[in-house]
Amino acid sequence: MTRIGRTSDARIDRRALFASGSAAALLATVGISAEAAPTRGGHLRAALSGGHRGETWLDLPGGRFLQAARHAVFETLTEIGADGTLQPGLAVRWAAEDDGRIWHFELATDVRFHSGRALDVGDVTASLARAGVLAYAHDGDVVIELAEPNPTLPFALARDGIMIFSADQLETGVPLTDGTGVYALKRFEPGRAFFAQRVAHHRKDGTAGWFDTVEFVAISDEAVRAEAVRDGFVDVADVRDPSCLDGCSDLTFITEGDQIAALRKEIKTGARTGVAPLDDMRFAERWWAQS
Repeated sequence: MTRIGRTSDARIDRRALFASGSAAALLATVGISAEAAPTRGGHLRAALSGGHRGETWLDLPGGRFLQAARHAVFETLTEIGADGTLQPGLAVRWAAEDDGRIWHFELATDVRFHSGRALDVGDVTASLARAGVLAYAHDGDVVIELAEPNPTLPFALARDGIMIFSADQLETGVPLTDGTGVYALKRFEPGRAFFAQRVAHHRKDGTAGWFDTVEFVAISDEAVRAEAVRDGFVDVADVRDPSCLDGCSDLTFITEGDQIAALRKEIKTGARTGVAPLDDMRFAERWWAQS
């Protein structure tokens, strides 16, 4: 069984946000200020590190290229928000028993795969099992039993990037192409290239998924990634040493731990970034292009 790590547990209750009627509060949890006014449209290009030709969607955690692509197409039970707090993902609420050894997750009812099929508990339990996490269905919920208590399991499920896939595709061994995220997969070349298109309608409409299309390339050489964003071939690149980009007035920089994201200035990130690398690798659905 996968040993899911522990970390601090902070939670935002989306139900309370809706009950308060505060759109600004809801947007803030995903890193959008009321003044920012993100708009739909545009094409996001990113040059990212860490890709290799033999990788698959099931590799955990994977490099930045794989993580960013995976978060665009697939989803997790919980998410880490732009401000670092824990938020609902495919699960809308959860509760623990036995000091955090047993967890119950209630799934959202309005989730569909890009193929049109509704998400069910079997998809979740099969995906968790593939990641080495014991789970089963009970009264419509997903129940996870751990060998020992872990009060921070919901945070770990998001942080560790345990995605939910189609059980049918997992069982038949066909390529994993059918996700529930805001972008539908159009092209994936492991360790090389990724292209996806915004789905027409999604439950996150109005809070995430602003670009029409997103495209990533995997580039291992940091100097080449820096050159790509400097010369406008891409809009975003991850670098460790930004000194080679000194004097680039059309770039902005976000420091995230030991990583730095270099962005063209027309790419907007909202008010709360810098908590985790490239917005916890969910930048494709959270950032937008200035119109």
